Formats: sequence, C-alpha cells, structure tokens
Amino acid sequence: MPNSINIYELLGGMALSLAIGALGHRRGALSPSGVVGALITGTLIFGLGGWEWGTLLVAFFVSSSALSFYRAREKEALAEKFAKGHRRDLGQALANGGLAALLAVLSQLFPSNPPLPGKGLWFVACTGAMAAVNADTWATELGVLSPRPPRLITTGRPVEVGTSGGVTWLGSTASLAGAFVIGLFGALGLLILRQGWTNAAVLLLAATVGGAAGSVFDSLLGANVQAIYWCEACGKETERQVHRCGTKTRPLRGWRWLGNDLVNFLASAVGALVAAGIGWGLL
Repeated sequence: MPNSINIYELLGGMALSLAIGALGHRRGALSPSGVVGALITGTLIFGLGGWEWGTLLVAFFVSSSALSFYRAREKEALAEKFAKGHRRDLGQALANGGLAALLAVLSQLFPSNPPLPGKGLWFVACTGAMAAVNADTWATELGVLSPRPPRLITTGRPVEVGTSGGVTWLGSTASLAGAFVIGLFGALGLLILRQGWTNAAVLLLAATVGGAAGSVFDSLLGANVQAIYWCEACGKETERQVHRCGTKTRPLRGWRWLGNDLVNFLASAVGALVAAGIGWGLL
C-alpha cells in the first residue's frame, strides 16, 4: 500500500529547496523559472525521498554550477552552439531533476516490500538518474576545454568544439568522474543508514556505470537524432531556433521535437534503468 506522506518533511523539503533556489538565482546559476523548477523537483525529492535523495540533488547542483563558471570566458565563444546558457531555466531543472522527483513519488506509491532504507531500488534508480545528468554536465563543461578536437561518437570524424555528439578523452574522463561522485554520495548515504559496505559498494558501481551509460546515450542522441539548426547569417550550427545574433535558424538535421532538455531527460532514464538493473542483479 502507498506510504502516508509526512507533511512536515514535505514542507521542510520545500523550504530547503526554496533557499537553495534563491541562492542559485543570486549566484547567477538559475533563472527565475529555474528557481521554480528547483522548488518543484527539490520539494518532491527532499520531501518524499528523504535527505539521502536530496543530497544527490545538492551534489549535482553545486558541482555542475561550479563547473559552469570554471574558465567561463574561454567557453563564451561556444555559447552560440548550445541551446541555453549556464543559467538553468525551468526546462533544464525538470530535465535534470524531473525523473528523480518522479521516482520519489513512485517510491511513496509503490514502497519496497519489505521496507528498505532509502526506499530500496527506487533510491538506486534515483542515484543512476542523477549520476547520468551529472556525468553529462561534467563532460560538457570540461570536455570543451580539451586541447584536442572532439570526434563524433558514431564515426570518429573530427568535429568542431561544442558539436552535439562530439566526444574527447577529457570529456569522457570527466563524465566518469561525475557519475562516480554522485554514486559516492549515494553510497555514503547508505553507510550512514547502516546498510553495510557491500550495499554501498554495489550502489557506487551501479551509479557509476549507469551514469556513464546515460552520458554515452546522450552523445549518441546528439550525434544522430537531436534537433540541430543552421544560422544562415553566421554560417554556423546551433541547438537554438533563434541564434544569438538574432537570426531565426533553419532545421539542419535531427528530429525537431527532440531538443536538448528532452535528450537530457532520456539520458537520465537510461542511467536510472541501468543502475536499477545492476542493483537488482547484485542486491
């Protein structure tokens, strides 16, 4: 049967999410709509999942925001290629944390039987989802700084820096590290809940593999079917329907309905499924 919702935990999650969102807006990491997105996802994740779930969201937000500002001036020239800037809006907040919030809701509607700390496989899936979006963000923020040009993940052909589906060794290493960090926070949560080193190690493995798989899936979608546009005025590819120069772009390739936010959400779903599969098999 569904668990009863603790209204105090939900309100506490809302208050904490509002505080984090306000701080993120003040630091320039969130737009006003991004604060709304952070409030929605944070309230559900903290309020329904618990502190161990919320820790994953905080780890993602803090680390990804810090990397967004790291060597920002060097990345400015690439901003025209990406659909959005470093200030996350509502769409990005839901794309990155929406699945984890949904999993928190499902953990209440369909609790583990018998009950498990962290809500069992739901928590493993959440860790995998957050590991995937963190892996992708780290890969993007650090991969564009690679001294070597990226190569398209499907063909190995050299492409311009910032091209969707382009990968580098630096970006791939950063992706693995990003997934590992989220897995580490999840594992620490299990240790605090006294679930033992074996369960913590399995979660760390599941999150790292799941996160890396989600990031690779993101790159595959970017190389094959993500919507990419062309600016006639600048003669450049972009993920934007209206280029930074103000020119309306034309579709170049990919499915027009598959934007970057949806790609990120689907990548988080892959991360969750892979992590849950590993957790189910080993736990």
